[in-house]
Amino acid sequence: MQSFEFNTVARIVNGHGSALGLGGELRNLGVARPLLVTDPGLVAIGLIQPVIDALQADGLEVQVFDQVREDPPESTVLEAAEQARTASVDGVLAVGGGSSMDVAKVVAVLLGGTQALPDLYGVGQVSGKRLPLMLVPTTAGTGSEATPVAVITTGETTKAGVSSPVLLPDVAVLDPALTLGLPPAVTAMTGVDAMVHAIEAYTSRHKKNPLSDMLALQALSLLSANIRTAVHEGSNSIARENMLLGACLAGQAFANAPVAAVHALAYPLGGHYHIPHGLSNSLVLPSVMTFNASAASALYAELAEVVIGGPVPGSAEAKTQALIQSLRELIDDVGLPATLASARVPEADLEMLAQDAMLQQRLLVNNPRDVAYDDALAIYRAAYGN
Repeated sequence: MQSFEFNTVARIVNGHGSALGLGGELRNLGVARPLLVTDPGLVAIGLIQPVIDALQADGLEVQVFDQVREDPPESTVLEAAEQARTASVDGVLAVGGGSSMDVAKVVAVLLGGTQALPDLYGVGQVSGKRLPLMLVPTTAGTGSEATPVAVITTGETTKAGVSSPVLLPDVAVLDPALTLGLPPAVTAMTGVDAMVHAIEAYTSRHKKNPLSDMLALQALSLLSANIRTAVHEGSNSIARENMLLGACLAGQAFANAPVAAVHALAYPLGGHYHIPHGLSNSLVLPSVMTFNASAASALYAELAEVVIGGPVPGSAEAKTQALIQSLRELIDDVGLPATLASARVPEADLEMLAQDAMLQQRLLVNNPRDVAYDDALAIYRAAYGN
């Protein structure tokens, strides 16, 4: 048996309406004055107020920070931390997407220790403790509720990650009722994002292990079987529950067997054109997998039957091509643009994007096939539609 380590969230609560029971979970952590981190969009549609009401009914003094936006900058993290300090909060709760959860993770560390924000960036740089932390996702995508990573925007087109087991929350609460109102496009993008997490974890060159494999396979099974229903029948509670659980399982998988070239080539698309992360992944996924096929066909063949939902005839190479074609059809079925050209990425920028992708070596080293600059450029050109 290979040597490996596996870390994950200590407690997961799954079920419809579970977000209305957060007060008891927080009290079990010794929290009486939580900071609730969320975004203005969720406040505007009325998703957050019932949670606040339930917390207050349980006697908790809730401070609300609702100014998180997509790709949160350092200024947002520092503003939330300052509000939390001023209010003397004793725990942090996020109800939202990956951005809100990432902000909450970092705020919990900043308030629980003495390090400054720049000192946290990198792998294993968190030296102190954190405040009690609970994460409640409202999208079925990032899996951030089960990962030890937070990504913060540090410049106009640059991001930095904080990666430490300290960032794993004490409790993750999965309430599919919070995802029923997600628009079809958001459901599609976040759902494909979660599928990419499972695919890349299963094929990761480093740290792939039996536990991550088990989680990735179960995640991909749930996600591929339910994403179309969740997109086209948004009020289908069973599909929503399966998507939310699948995203969490995929998060646990890639938290331990890290993602690779799909994410490395997706990040520049988000940085330069503010394309949502899930869509960025979707745009390059088939082209990266086609590039990887010569090195990963045995593993892709195993995933093919999970995604397609039954036996796939032929060789490993044939099964790999069937998997890639199935994913192309899925992307089309859920209404996402299929090429960089249709996403309005300038063709003249492809060389610049390839150069930027080469900066993501921490991800590229996990890819089943080595990726050089010329390879990245060829992948982008294929994804562009040429």
